[in-house]
Amino acid sequence: MKGITTQQGRETLNKFKMEAANEVGVNLKQGYNGDLTSREAGSVGGQMVKKMIDAYKSGSQH
Repeated sequence: MKGITTQQGRETLNKFKMEAANEVGVNLKQGYNGDLTSREAGSVGGQMVKKMIDAYKSGSQH
């Protein structure tokens, strides 16, 4: 999370990431998640992007 400069921003992004992981069935834990497979990590990132695109298209931002 290099580009996020405020604590609130980091917390919001982390919450968003945890929600996306839950939606795709990936058991993401607080802290280190280096034991995830590339597929699991990619699923979380992909879900985050999908949600951002959907929010943009609907005109609401989270």
